[in-house]
Amino acid sequence: MIRKNLVFIACFYVLFAAAPAVAEIHWYSLADGLKMAAGENKPVLVDFYFGKGCPRCESLQKNVYDNPAIGKKISDDFIPVRIDLNKKLTAEETALGNQYDYKNDCLLLFLDQSGKLVKGPGGKKLCFADAIDPELFIQYLDMVRAGYK
Repeated sequence: MIRKNLVFIACFYVLFAAAPAVAEIHWYSLADGLKMAAGENKPVLVDFYFGKGCPRCESLQKNVYDNPAIGKKISDDFIPVRIDLNKKLTAEETALGNQYDYKNDCLLLFLDQSGKLVKGPGGKKLCFADAIDPELFIQYLDMVRAGYK
């Protein structure tokens, strides 16, 4: 009996250890995220989202944020901020959204540590309303973070 229990425990341990690790992203409020970004000299990833029922949000969660490599990169190199569009927004959240014409809809922004929009090569704004391919998203993360190293 003890031997069966030990075998069961060993099998459970092996299966559990082999399970892929998920780098869960800890999301901050806009106010807290901007304070942290300034103190840590990190860029900010801001996601205006609805969550369940929104095809864009569900796709981004499943294909981007739940990807362990992307989740780790976001957690290590960025200050992740989520603004829940199902709740009443603060004045700062509303002002930020209005600044980039979000029209109370989904929006993804990259901000520098002072809260200004990060621009890509050629001065293109890095803000997105639609779903983003995971490979392309990694390129954006790398490009934004490269400015901080």
